[in-house]
Amino acid sequence: MEFTHDAKNNRFTLDVNGAIAKVDYTLKNDKMYLVYSEVPHNLRGQGIGKILVEKTFEHLTKEGYKAVAICGYIKLVASRSEKWKHIIE
Repeated sequence: MEFTHDAKNNRFTLDVNGAIAKVDYTLKNDKMYLVYSEVPHNLRGQGIGKILVEKTFEHLTKEGYKAVAICGYIKLVASRSEKWKHIIE
């Protein structure tokens, strides 16, 4: 699995054997608004979405960003751990 940040297209991706899971965001006032997440159908039910979202949160932490979870799934992952409360609104 390869995690990348495509800043040009406002997207985080996780490549799983050529299938791409993604988190799309917008930047506003130095905050990332995490608006959409998607996992290809053939990868669903394997925890890929959670891995992608947590890697996104780790990247945000490393880069010093605060974020707002708009996507329902991203909100769910954030709410299940105290670890992300300092960066996710």
